[in-house]
Amino acid sequence: MIAAPAVRCTALAPGCNHIEDRDVKTYRLIAFILAASVFFSGQLARAESGWLNDYKKAQQEAKANNKFLLLNFTGSDWCGWCIKFDREVLSRPQFKDYARDNLVLVELDFPRRKAQSAELQKQNRELAQQYEVFGFPTIVVLNSGGQKLWKFDGYFPGGPEAFIAELEKLRKG
Repeated sequence: MIAAPAVRCTALAPGCNHIEDRDVKTYRLIAFILAASVFFSGQLARAESGWLNDYKKAQQEAKANNKFLLLNFTGSDWCGWCIKFDREVLSRPQFKDYARDNLVLVELDFPRRKAQSAELQKQNRELAQQYEVFGFPTIVVLNSGGQKLWKFDGYFPGGPEAFIAELEKLRKG
């Protein structure tokens, strides 16, 4: 008696749509690793620049170090005024030096092309509602106890010097 050859359905066989479980698991694992690496590399880059995106963690840091909390509501990858403000003020060495000693920085981003976790999106939406943010950029400054001291809607002209001067008025006032 001659045994019939084993027939196996593969993704390449014509008329067969079956994909083996191990192939699906492998693809899912690869997709998860890629998504996690993109998410965490963005988190690390922001942390290295001095900006946090976890509001509760930033609140704790501000309270522990008696610093102001600066909330930057932005559309970092699409809002022209936000990009200009970042380039001309927030990314400048003068501001970075001032912020390191006096502020806890929080970026509350509403990107169009950057991936964000659902939790981060929810946090940012809730904070925008709480602080009545209707456009970008919007800066909100809180004292270490969480009390709102200042809100500025739109681009802040005058470079880092003018922006720091405004923040200093709050610190001394």
